[in-house]
Amino acid sequence: MPEPILEISGVNKSFGPVHVLRDIDLAIYPGQVTALVGDNGAGKSTLVKCIAGIHSIDSGTVAFEGKPVILNDPRVAAALGIEFVYQDLALADNLDITQNMFLGREIRRFGFLADGQMERKARETLTSLSVRTVSSVRQSVASLSGGQRQTVAIAKAVLWNSKVVFLDEPTAALGVQQTRQVLELVRRLADQGLGVVLISHNMNDVMEVADRVAALYLGRIAAEVLTKDSSTTQIVELITAGRSGDIGLAPATANESI
Repeated sequence: MPEPILEISGVNKSFGPVHVLRDIDLAIYPGQVTALVGDNGAGKSTLVKCIAGIHSIDSGTVAFEGKPVILNDPRVAAALGIEFVYQDLALADNLDITQNMFLGREIRRFGFLADGQMERKARETLTSLSVRTVSSVRQSVASLSGGQRQTVAIAKAVLWNSKVVFLDEPTAALGVQQTRQVLELVRRLADQGLGVVLISHNMNDVMEVADRVAALYLGRIAAEVLTKDSSTTQIVELITAGRSGDIGLAPATANESI
C-alpha cells in the first residue's frame, strides 16, 4: 500500500452548538478512487469545504504528501494540487472549452492572452484523458451535453498538475451512456496516479469504480472498507445506521445524534 497523499486525522468542526464533524480520520491514496458516501446531513459537504479551505477546522490535523498543512484558504489547496469539481460544475456557457478551462488562470505573454498556447494545453489535457466525445476545444460550452460538460469540468481540474481531485456527484442527472463515459474518465484519473475522491449517492457507480469506501454517519466515519470485500447492502447499512454486522461504530455511538 502506498503512503496516503492526503491524510486527515481527528478533525472536528462545529457551527455554534452543532457538532458537524467528529474525530474524522480519512486517508486518500494515489492511484485509487475513494468513495465518500453518507446520507444528507452526514457531513460530506462540510468535510469537503474544510479540505478546500472554505471552512477552518476546530481541531485535528491535515497532512499532504506526509507534511502537515493548514488549509485555511482555497488558494492553499489549489497550490498543493487539490482540486474540486462541484455539482454545479461552475462553467460559463458563453465561453468555449478552452476559455472555461483557463478561466481565472489565463496564460499571458507580454500582457496579451496566449490563446494558441492555452488551446494547445486544453487539447493535450483532453487527449491525455482519452476524451473522444469533444470534437473541438473551441466549442461553446452552451452546446455541450451534460456528460461533455462534466468531462470539461474534470479536465479543467486536472489541467494544473493536480494530485487529488474531489468529484461531487459527477453522474447526477446523466443518461446511461454519459454516465459510462464519466465513470471511465474517473477510473483513468486514478490509473494516472491521482488520488480521486468520489462523492456519490449512486451505489452502482460506487461499487463499479471505487477501490475503497468511507461511509459517514452523523458526522463520524462509520467505517472505511475495500469495495472488493464489501457489498451494496453493507454500505447502505453503514450509511443509514452507522453499523453493519461487526463493522462500523459501536452501538452506543451509532445511536447518538448530532
